[in-house]
Order: sequence, then C-alpha cells, then structure tokens
Amino acid sequence: MGKIKQGKILESKTKQYIYIVQSSHETTKCKIGATIDLKRRLKDYNNMTGKSKENIYRYLFNCEVKDMTQMENEIKKEYSYLREEKSKEIYFYNSDLFDKFVQFIKSHKLFVKEIFLKTDDKKQIVKLIKKTTPSLIERGISQKDVLQKAQKIDNDEFYTRYEDIEKELSKYEKKIWKNKRVFCNCDDPVDNDERRTSAFSLYFIKNFKTLRLKKLICTHYSGDVDLFNQGTKGYVFRKEGYKEFKEYPEGYSGSFDDPLSLKILKEDTDIVCTNPPFSKATDYWKITLKSGKKFLIISNITNPITPAFIPYFKNNQVWAGYNRIDYFLNPKKELVEAAGHWYTNIPIKNRPKYKNLKIIPLKDIPIEYKKYDDSKCLVVDKGYIPNDYKKPFAVSARPILNGLLEKGYKIILDTQYFPYEKGKKKFGRVLVQKT
Repeated sequence: MGKIKQGKILESKTKQYIYIVQSSHETTKCKIGATIDLKRRLKDYNNMTGKSKENIYRYLFNCEVKDMTQMENEIKKEYSYLREEKSKEIYFYNSDLFDKFVQFIKSHKLFVKEIFLKTDDKKQIVKLIKKTTPSLIERGISQKDVLQKAQKIDNDEFYTRYEDIEKELSKYEKKIWKNKRVFCNCDDPVDNDERRTSAFSLYFIKNFKTLRLKKLICTHYSGDVDLFNQGTKGYVFRKEGYKEFKEYPEGYSGSFDDPLSLKILKEDTDIVCTNPPFSKATDYWKITLKSGKKFLIISNITNPITPAFIPYFKNNQVWAGYNRIDYFLNPKKELVEAAGHWYTNIPIKNRPKYKNLKIIPLKDIPIEYKKYDDSKCLVVDKGYIPNDYKKPFAVSARPILNGLLEKGYKIILDTQYFPYEKGKKKFGRVLVQKT
C-alpha cells in the first residue's frame, strides 16, 4: 500500500508538457505532441534515422500542463478535422491556425505555464529586447521640438509595427467589426512570409475569426520602389471566410486614389484601417471622410492644428484615437522616430487621456502656464484648461488629442492661430472656446 502511494506521489511530481514542433525541411506543417522531457524529445526528433543533417527540428511552442494525455486528446478532439486519416496525427501550419492552437491550449484548465527553451541551433536564436520609449527629457528635446519635427515629415516609407496596431485596436469593442468589410488601402501587401506582409494585413488575417469579419481587402502599391519585396505590380488581396485570393487588374496602381481603389471604398467597404502616406495625408483624408465610411488611420500628430485638417476636428468629423505612435520601421526594418497618432470617427468611450486635461478655474492655473499674447488672447499650456473663461483661448495639439473637444469645448476658427509675444511669432495653435 505504501509503495503504491509513494508511486502516485512520484508520478504527480513528474512534470508533463505539450509541444508544437516543426522541421526546417517541412515549414508548411508542424506537429503537436506530449512528453515528460522536452529536451530529450527534441533530441529524438533530430536523431531520427534517415533524416538529413540539414533537417533540423525546433519547438514553436511548449508548455507545462497538468495532464498531457488528456490535454493531447482534447486538442485532437477539438481539431479532429485537421487529423490525418492514416496516422491520426495533427499536422498543420499557417499563422492563423498556430495562434488558434496556442490560444486553445493556454486558455484550457489543464494549462500551467508556457516554457521557453534555448536551442543549440544558433541560426534560430532571436534575442528579443523590450525597449521602453524614453521620455522627452531623456531624449533631450521638448514637446515643441517634437511637433516642429513632425510637421516637416515627408518620408512616406514608414511601416507600422504590429504591436502598435494591436495596442490601439484592442481598445475598441469587438462588436464594431462584426460582419464588417475592412479595407487596408495604403500598400498593405499579403504574402506567405510574414516579413513581406504589412502589419495591418497580418493583424486582420490573424484576428479574422475572432473579430467575426465578413471580408478583408488589402492592396499593394505598384511604385518605382519594390516595397515589402512584393514586386512592382499592383494587386488586390481579398479574404472571405477561409477563401483567400489575389488579383492583378491590368493597369492597377494599388494607390488609394486609383479608380479601382475608390470603387472598392465606395461599394465594398465598411471600415478603413491603414497608415496612409504622411505626404499625401491631405488627399487621403479628403477622400476617406467624403466616403462616409468608418475609419481608423494613422497620421501626423500635428493634424489638429494644421490648416488642412482643422475643419474636420472643428466639425466633429474626426477625433483622436487612443494612442500616439513615436516609432515606426523603415524599409530596412530599423526603428525610426516619427510623431504619429491614431485618428478615427468611431466613438471613443472612457478615454484614458482625459486625466491629462487639467480643467480648473482660470485663477488656479499657474502663472507660468497662462499668458496673454500681443493681441490679448489667452494662451495656455501643460494641459491646463480654464473652465470659467468665456472668451476664445489658444491651445496646442495636445489637449485636442487628449479629448478636449469632448469636454464641452469647440474649435472656433478653421485656420491655425499664431500667438505673438513682444512681436515674436510663436508655435501654431488653434482657438477654442467653452460651449
């Protein structure tokens, strides 16, 4: 009796694992399995008889579970349609399915924790370094420097990072996407290789089922520069359910203002989501807002105080999204600075940045943050907003981005306002007034 109990105790202490493994010679599929020794199991794969030395197996995912046999059986039951008839094993590979498998495993009651193993294959080692965004003080610049630099941006080759898209879109209720047709119309190519797929396309492909989308349409631009290494021929990618295909219309440029792109926008789109070229933002905003479609786009952080865009904010046609973006990727996939922000016409609920607005009586605003310019116009800084001031006053882009216009204030002029102090022209602002 004692031996039996001891055996059960020893068995319960043995850790059990579920893994997903892939061969370097068979990147179109991978296999799910169970083991009590991850290192030994991987070694077995790599020592299989008849396998070439160049064919290396590696783990894509592994985790500790409470009962590996039960867990493996439940996975096979859940995804029975993916099991081979002969071996009854699950073989698969594409990013969407991989994410679904991992999500199923990690949300299961038998899941304990994810396990990370070092590999001897140095070519496969990728060191991830989480870099926090330095403060303006750490970077040795002021907010004014950032805005002035932002207004001079004319380089369109900025690629949005996946994490910035995920960070913003996760803030919105999933129901806004249900049965919707999403159009990514600013060089958002799709490829079997994720490195040649835009982060926007990749996000919606991976989350197509979760968001319950009806359709995804992405376009690739046929410019002189081969962006994303997709070739210089424009194309349209479409996804409906599990059906995916590309078409290469004759003479199609892939630009957002191409006649075919405009037709798709008008007839086959519910929501637009992309990062339009900063240098063509004026034309892009005009076309997009005129279409009447919902949108989530990235643009220059200074737009709320830039003449071409001020009327949109004044007329409540557009407002800031949740997040700013300070870093993008260039064509070499290097991190570069560019001051951008999300903009949308989708309702924002409980905007976190409201807390950055210091709406208090004028007399309580510190003297250094309230000034009167040569025209006797009040100019306020550092997020201070007078709640008892009846006349127009000047603010920077920051309060608009933080949701000032949702707090009982309005922009009163369609043009930019430049304060003058002792005859010296200051940085541009907009005039607002309490409603």
